[in-house]
Amino acid sequence: MKPSPASTSKQLLAAAHELSRHVARLRFAAPVAHVYNPLDYAGAAHAEYLRRFGGGRKRVLFLGMNPGPFGMVQTGIPFGEVAAVRDWMGLRATITKPTKEHPARPIEGLACARSEVSGRRLWELFAGRFRTPEKFFADHFVANYCPLAFLSATGGNLTPDKLPAAEQQELFAHCDAHLRRVLETLKPEWLVGVGGFAEARGAAVASGEKIGRILHPSPASPAANRGWAAAANRQLVALGIW
Repeated sequence: MKPSPASTSKQLLAAAHELSRHVARLRFAAPVAHVYNPLDYAGAAHAEYLRRFGGGRKRVLFLGMNPGPFGMVQTGIPFGEVAAVRDWMGLRATITKPTKEHPARPIEGLACARSEVSGRRLWELFAGRFRTPEKFFADHFVANYCPLAFLSATGGNLTPDKLPAAEQQELFAHCDAHLRRVLETLKPEWLVGVGGFAEARGAAVASGEKIGRILHPSPASPAANRGWAAAANRQLVALGIW
């Protein structure tokens, strides 16, 4: 029996709440100085995203690594570049602040003037192909593997793959469990990692889904700076997804 859109969104929301509670208890040693959990302080925005766009079965689940400093960290939405979230998706929920905020990385929510390049590239690709969010999300969804962002003492971004093995093990156990619940809920045909880390974590958790990968849109990647949208489109066509 096909799940109803409302029940699917409700299951995703329950899974997000559980993940947020679990990872909030974790502690991380230096060089991690601050940990931001947008499922907490931007939880209303993330819940609106799930309710609006997480309904029903999805054919393709795109999986990112973790929140970027000017994307999901600010908006609560995976790859959540401000203009895409506010203007294309039309999401405008209230966003508060983490308990311990780094002075060099303030949370400004939808007022943040910095653009998350990775998110801008990703959502512009989807908007260019599907035009409206309703058409994109009818068959696709975007999630992150890890909900936490890690900052050094200077405010630099630290990715989960750089954490010590023991910290990774505890964090990844919760992230794996959450991803399993998302897959069980959305029942996608394809799980597409945005970059190598997400592909590897997805492959470790998947049970029957086809695994794919597209180039990560980060500006730190020389390949992504040489026409990322065209490269990602070619990869999705070659996989048979588009």
